[in-house]
Amino acid sequence: MLRKILIGFALLLPLAGGLAACDDQGPAEEAGEALDKAAEDIGNAFDNSGPMEDAGEKVDDATGN
Repeated sequence: MLRKILIGFALLLPLAGGLAACDDQGPAEEAGEALDKAAEDIGNAFDNSGPMEDAGEKVDDATGN
């Protein structure tokens, strides 16, 4: 019985630690997100879409889609 409890804790602790670590963004992740946004902005600069397409993209950005 004690062995099952210990195995259960051994399996759950790494999962709990992994979830807690997801809250904080480190400098590398922030830099990666900045690079992603810069690449998207460059791609959008060469996109010759109309005003409705631009409005739709802004809605997508605002809603996280």
